[in-house]
Amino acid sequence: MILSDKLILQEIEKGTIIIEPFDPACLGTNSYDVHLGKYLATYRNRVLDAKQHNEIDHFEIPKEGFLLQPNTLYLGVTVEYTETHRHVPFLEGKSSTGRLGIDIHATAGKGDVGFCNTWTLEISVTQPVRIYAGMPIGQLIYFVVEGEIKTLYNTKANAKYSKPTTRPVESMMWKNSF
Repeated sequence: MILSDKLILQEIEKGTIIIEPFDPACLGTNSYDVHLGKYLATYRNRVLDAKQHNEIDHFEIPKEGFLLQPNTLYLGVTVEYTETHRHVPFLEGKSSTGRLGIDIHATAGKGDVGFCNTWTLEISVTQPVRIYAGMPIGQLIYFVVEGEIKTLYNTKANAKYSKPTTRPVESMMWKNSF
């Protein structure tokens, strides 16, 4: 079950969902709109290695916007910091974003119960498109979880993406054993 706008507000009042900053105008019928933060990042190397730490370079989106190019993976970040303590958050692109040919995540649209952070976006485009800091970029939807949670994401010793940040975070695949 996906939470409705009324249930999202009830969970915010209970403190089981936190969205900062929160703007009631961003609350949809069954979602909450999130916005592109001012930082982007790209990988230093064109060839990435899943067993290595692939470093990124951060840069700020200028006021006049930034022109995204095809065949480049950009890491972005949401303005909004969120916490989800009883529900599974999913981040999806807005239809207006998709109609510009912007994908906001390659595969990582689902958060874990206990995820407390901004969202790193894996942005790619089908053709050149100018983007701006603060523009609506996606929407969060919340699913009900059946059963008790044994270990929340933010309490796991091996949680790779739990350090609060306002900048995009690179892949931590290299920390896995394989």
